[in-house]
Amino acid sequence: MPSKLVIIPTYNEKENIENIIRAVFGLKTDFDVLIVDDNSPDGTYLKVQQLQNDFPNRLFLEIRQKKSGLGRAYVHGFKWALAHNYDFIFEM
Repeated sequence: MPSKLVIIPTYNEKENIENIIRAVFGLKTDFDVLIVDDNSPDGTYLKVQQLQNDFPNRLFLEIRQKKSGLGRAYVHGFKWALAHNYDFIFEM
């Protein structure tokens, strides 16, 4: 079965991130999720780390040191996905 990854860049999304992640995992098609967080001051990445307990081996987190833009976050995510041999990569 082909592997599928949804890349979700975040910056200060603590209030929304759980709903977004649960919505993706609630779809009929199985996706993995990679959160690329730009070291959100609101602690978005901390919420993602908690949710990794609910979705082991399906929810991944990359924390970048500083905010450097949406395009670079996607490039980071695509490189990560290719390094992990995903067949399909989706942006969100």
